[in-house]
Amino acid sequence: MHLIWRRFTIRNVLYDEYLNFMKINWLCYFFLALLSVACLYLATPLWLWLLLVNLLTLVIYGGDKLAACKKWPRVPEITLLLFGLIGGWIGAILGQQLFRHKTQKQPFKTYFMLSVVLNLLVILGVGYWLYGRMVV
Repeated sequence: MHLIWRRFTIRNVLYDEYLNFMKINWLCYFFLALLSVACLYLATPLWLWLLLVNLLTLVIYGGDKLAACKKWPRVPEITLLLFGLIGGWIGAILGQQLFRHKTQKQPFKTYFMLSVVLNLLVILGVGYWLYGRMVV
């Protein structure tokens, strides 16, 4: 009887939830690494990277919304922000609007908008560095 009770303590339940949480997080990063390796072997890796990372980000937002509705383990907010920061911000905006997910939550919304502004500044800076005044 003592062993059965010990198995269902709060600490063990929280630990199981933590393990499920980490599995979801590692799965997101595994797909990101797979995407990175795949883009290295293609003719236009940058454009394909941007397309695929945006699609992956959209899918992750949809999966996180489903997990929120079903009370399943969620994707950490830092992972969602990181996927937006590395180029998936268009997919993140589409995912937020399409799934009505993370549109009002603070400070996530503020951090996300800062990452979008940072992405745009990097794009403008690289464009100016590569092409001069043609971009601006």
